[in-house]
Amino acid sequence: MTTPSFSPRPEGVTAMNSSRPRPEPAAPSPDSGPGRSRGRSPVAAVLADRLDDVPVVEAAVRLADARGAPLLLIAVMPPLPPRAAARHPAGAAVRAVVGRALPRLARAGIAHTPAVYHRPAGRAGRLGAAKGLLDVAAAHGCPVLVVSRSGPVELDACTVMEAAAIRGGPLVRAAPPVPWVPLVAPCPEG
Repeated sequence: MTTPSFSPRPEGVTAMNSSRPRPEPAAPSPDSGPGRSRGRSPVAAVLADRLDDVPVVEAAVRLADARGAPLLLIAVMPPLPPRAAARHPAGAAVRAVVGRALPRLARAGIAHTPAVYHRPAGRAGRLGAAKGLLDVAAAHGCPVLVVSRSGPVELDACTVMEAAAIRGGPLVRAAPPVPWVPLVAPCPEG
């Protein structure tokens, strides 16, 4: 018995027994250029002014690029003093934290928006700080957060994952800490 041979169909021609037409390619959006949002929910990167922000940004850029989404850069700041107004995301301290990620975002051509999260004053419980961070992400419509595995205290990936599981979302991705490399002084020649 011989196997029938099939010739490929010309582009745009559908089979007679097909119940659905072949989807047409989507026209590019005017907002889909480099450095612009493509209309998707942002991926959040939690930045805490630490060396571990580097792997957080790298992981968030990979996720945002794969999703065609912009980034939300959440700067974790110390608690506000009593009766102080919340700082605008363009404040000098916030710009310093977020600014360290900007060269990587410029190379990737990904749009970004800054946001600020002030840690709660006093003791908010083990999951209190993580819940507040998730509130900021939810306010911006972020379905995914990238958080450092190593901290800061009460905002490490494990604690934020636990708070997200209790809350029912968003998805939290853990970025590995920067590997520790001991400083090596050159041996004196003698």
